[in-house]
Amino acid sequence: MKRKSVAIIGSGMAGLAAAIRLAAAQYEVTLFEANAYPGGKLCAFKQGDYRFDAGPSLFTLPQLVLDLLKLAKIPATDFPYVTLEQGCHYFYEDGTRLIAWANPTKFAEEIQQKLGVEPNIIHAYLDQAKYKYEHTAPLFVASSLHKASTYLSKKTIKGVMAIPKLNLFNTMHKQNEAVLQEPHLVQFFDRYATYNGSNPYDAPALLTMIPHLELGMGTYFPKNGMIQITESLVAAAQKLGVNFRYNEKVIQILHHNNRVTGLKTAQNTYAFDRVISNMDINPSYRKLLPDVAAPENLLAQEKSSSAIIFYWGIEKTFKELDLHNIFFSANYKEEFEHIFKTKQFYADPTIYLNISSKYKPDDAPAGHENWFVMINVPPNTGQDWDQWIAKAREAVIQKLSRILGTDIAPLIANESVLDPRLIESKTSSFGGSLYGNASNNRYAAFLRHANFSSKIKGLYFCGGSVHPGGGIPLCLNSGKIVAEMME
Repeated sequence: MKRKSVAIIGSGMAGLAAAIRLAAAQYEVTLFEANAYPGGKLCAFKQGDYRFDAGPSLFTLPQLVLDLLKLAKIPATDFPYVTLEQGCHYFYEDGTRLIAWANPTKFAEEIQQKLGVEPNIIHAYLDQAKYKYEHTAPLFVASSLHKASTYLSKKTIKGVMAIPKLNLFNTMHKQNEAVLQEPHLVQFFDRYATYNGSNPYDAPALLTMIPHLELGMGTYFPKNGMIQITESLVAAAQKLGVNFRYNEKVIQILHHNNRVTGLKTAQNTYAFDRVISNMDINPSYRKLLPDVAAPENLLAQEKSSSAIIFYWGIEKTFKELDLHNIFFSANYKEEFEHIFKTKQFYADPTIYLNISSKYKPDDAPAGHENWFVMINVPPNTGQDWDQWIAKAREAVIQKLSRILGTDIAPLIANESVLDPRLIESKTSSFGGSLYGNASNNRYAAFLRHANFSSKIKGLYFCGGSVHPGGGIPLCLNSGKIVAEMME
């Protein structure tokens, strides 16, 4: 019997996950990638003597990767990673510094010592985050919200029974403020809204489950850098017979009589039984399906934040810094107002600083560090990004220099910049949005596009702009959901 053929558009995390699962299920899989490299946002590059992971830098739930490698009979030992004892270092404008220890007891002691908050408050908060995660993740993360069968399952009943404890009608910030009270700690836990590009002052309190991923289940670092995730998944896909077609941009999804028939690239036209778009849902409709009525209400939903990222080779090492570091703004509410409401540049941005050379020394010359420096900004709607980049660079250097007590500017050996325009052009993310739609209302989980087309049989969608959302774990789950619903 002839194997069913599947085309996947885009080799991001969701596309790779779907490819591996479908190839393991004996589908004939071809993956089309417009770029010369795989991985979407999860790629890497060299800059002089420095190596950088270009995109996502936080690694949680390694089992999701190991499950995919297992399908290709690749041993777990081929994907080495370390467990982090320190999740992140936090720096506040008033001089307060915190370390998010992986050990809950040690973390609670840190908070008590630095902020005077009793450990029982921290443990209770983390227990509640765990409860919310365990009662909702099977429904909102691992299943399709657009299939009736999902709502007839035991996991749905479990989630419904938990509703009184899920704080569905409060915002993330109000919930944190009511439970934690201490301002530094509230800001600390409000930050987790940025894990899916949202605003803690609008996002639902249900998102207070996100800290459980990091503080309850652990953070990790692949020994060869984040690019190791992409490379390992590509190796698994290739071992299972997935055909990769790089530098071949898809320009149209073909269909006839409400049934997908294949796709068209700049080079050729191909027939396929099934097509999966790992492309952002907006260009999927606007560019690849111009003859299909688009779901305008879904496409018009508020988009997540984007970013300006500076990649700096730094001619010095800093003992007070670790792999993950956060330098908070003095007025968090005002910062999010700028990002999501006025969509203007904010002069005192919160800075995320990632230094992979802390755990992979050959990413920088001896005595040097490779700095991935990111601030959140609105998605691209035509702003003067060259002016914003100049302002951001000045603000970031001043802030880091002041807090670290060292003039950073003369230490920058080389530099490159990523902004929303480039994010959009390189990854087709609409407006350079990092996570598709924002989760700034209580119905956000239900306002993402389904993983399948209700109009064209055999057409599916995966990735950060559709269910269940953006970030490595969610995208890997998105690929799994698509593969499992494939008819």
